[in-house]
Amino acid sequence: MSQRPPAPPSLQELRKEIDAIDEGMHRLLMQRGDIIDRLIQVKQTQEVGSAFRPAREASMMRDLVQRHRGILPLDTVESIWRVIIATFTYVQAPFSVHADISASEPAMRDSARFHFGFTVPYVAHFSAQAAVEAVAKSKGDLALVSATSSRTPWWLSLEEAGAPKIIARLPFVERADHPAALPVFAVSRVADSALVTEVETFSVRVSGWNAEVARALSPLAEIVAVPDTAFDGAALLVSVTATSSIDKIKAALIEAGASVRSTALVGSHATRYTVPPTGSKS
Repeated sequence: MSQRPPAPPSLQELRKEIDAIDEGMHRLLMQRGDIIDRLIQVKQTQEVGSAFRPAREASMMRDLVQRHRGILPLDTVESIWRVIIATFTYVQAPFSVHADISASEPAMRDSARFHFGFTVPYVAHFSAQAAVEAVAKSKGDLALVSATSSRTPWWLSLEEAGAPKIIARLPFVERADHPAALPVFAVSRVADSALVTEVETFSVRVSGWNAEVARALSPLAEIVAVPDTAFDGAALLVSVTATSSIDKIKAALIEAGASVRSTALVGSHATRYTVPPTGSKS
């Protein structure tokens, strides 16, 4: 006589397993908090004014996407980890997020809440320049500004030594239907050792700017341009990847008939992690 297969676990047993996991997750978060408390004492983070570690965050998010599996949506996992990272950064050195809402207040607020949660104070501004100026006057705040368009060349103020710089480009994990899909730059002051330089951002001022010059540059780099009609020029924010260089950009500008008046490094960020629609990762 064959043995009957074991009975499946009851709902009560499965719920007990879930409760045990929930309790374990909470205990691990509290344990993480204890370690952060010790980290504050060792590194005296509050004295340097910033606890942002863009390179470490990029590495953590890559690892997260690569190991993720199962029915839990990646959106949920990414948001949970972003809030954990941002909240513990805030615990180390309190900061506010200054957001430029001139393009879309709902989209910018969604991006800020998705990436930084509700514990970090959110301050709205009606221009990118105002958001960046607020960060420049602060000890360790952060600004969120559009990474694809602008009405003013707000990045010119990042050229000066000691000024805040672009430290990240969000969302870091890119995919179709992302709940916080608005492309934004994060601007703040960060220790050089904490930066990630896979993509460098330059402020480039040119004369002779026109549609033909813009078309010549479009295959080489991501560019935000604010034309200056008075001088037949433009202020450009150019994102240069490892496959290109600022020298190539300058050469392309000159070949297309423009003159390069000045260039200045104004920040850097990680290469974005793209998840194709099929669900595979790249």
